[in-house]
Amino acid sequence: MALEFETRFDPAYGDAIKVAPDVLRLTVNNPSAFTFHGTNSYIVGKSTLAVIDPGPEDEAHLRALLKAIDGRPVSHIFVSHTHRDHSPLATHLARETGALVCAEGPHRAARPLRIGETNPLDASADMDFVPDRALADDELVEGDGWAIRAIHTPGHAANHAAFALENTGILFSADHVMAWATSIVAPPDGAMSDYMASLDRLLARDDTVFFPGHGGRVKSPQRFMRGLKAHRKMRERAILDRVTRGDRTIPEMVSSIYRDTDPRLHGAAALSVLAHLEDLVARGAVTTETEPSIDAVYLPG
Repeated sequence: MALEFETRFDPAYGDAIKVAPDVLRLTVNNPSAFTFHGTNSYIVGKSTLAVIDPGPEDEAHLRALLKAIDGRPVSHIFVSHTHRDHSPLATHLARETGALVCAEGPHRAARPLRIGETNPLDASADMDFVPDRALADDELVEGDGWAIRAIHTPGHAANHAAFALENTGILFSADHVMAWATSIVAPPDGAMSDYMASLDRLLARDDTVFFPGHGGRVKSPQRFMRGLKAHRKMRERAILDRVTRGDRTIPEMVSSIYRDTDPRLHGAAALSVLAHLEDLVARGAVTTETEPSIDAVYLPG
């Protein structure tokens, strides 16, 4: 199934954009190759509000959020995961509003570090974040005129959660599903097997629109997620093909598979290939004499 990305998006920095009844979107001015035009924050409700993903430490964005809140009470702040473009501002916004900060939990890796391995993603992790309330999978939080259900969707990050606005068909998909690009799945913080299982989890639901952590809405989420699954399976086949053809290292595979990709993303691409190889080794399709790692040598299974 063809996967078509939507790269048209107006971030309207500083402005609150109505994207659904009682749902506003504000985009942080933190564009990059990884964040697209910036991180999306959402304000939900009419009288007493909830905020989803306040974003990074950014004074201008904090002021924009407070302007959009316009003196109304904020009862809850929901954080999808603990990458620094999503969670750090929660502390300051909670201090300003008195809101309860809710998330799956503190930052953690999807697996322990292996001997001699360093985590190249440490700089992107908000290690100081601790929620006031740790949300169980499928837990429902009820507010004033709204209810939000936490759906654990590990893969991009071990503590990633999506948030469903009950009885609306709206799901805030954060970095798990985005219309503009595929999600980065990078060990040890993320895991491909977790990511694919989380896709299946959302495919089993009947949400009609996703509002992601970056870029515009996913208008046909079921079809788009089937495309994402097909894309990941295609990437898996490409990796298997390169191993069969004699590529033995991840840099060799990246130079071939990602030859048309922005070189700035090749480091992330290498981690994505590692995520696939970890899964393939676990399933016996590829072998390695050591634990799967960026520097390992890979052979056909």
